[in-house]
Amino acid sequence: VQLVESGGGLVQPGGSLRLSCVASGSISSIYGMDWYRQAPGKQREWVARITSGGGTNYATSVRGRFTISRDNAKNTVYLQMNSLKPEDTAVYYCNADIRLLSATLVNYWGRGTQVTVSS
Repeated sequence: VQLVESGGGLVQPGGSLRLSCVASGSISSIYGMDWYRQAPGKQREWVARITSGGGTNYATSVRGRFTISRDNAKNTVYLQMNSLKPEDTAVYYCNADIRLLSATLVNYWGRGTQVTVSS
């Protein structure tokens, strides 16, 4: 199983980006899916979560600007990021709790995608 993020890039302050994370492999089902981020010189921090039923929760710093969603048929989670600020600059990571075909429950991380907000 692997998680692969995409959609990062360079954007001006006030702009928008949409990140995607696709899970592939021997997957039976996917439970909670999260986005984290890590800025240079800082610890990784949690950004947003979506449950298998679609319930969402956000870090205070992004609430009202970011929207997490998922497409269960495509094993994909998205992060729509609007009104981006320079302090949103970070590597964004996808995380998911996945039930494998073997019935084992495993937590997986993607390798990350860089988001840079700068003029």
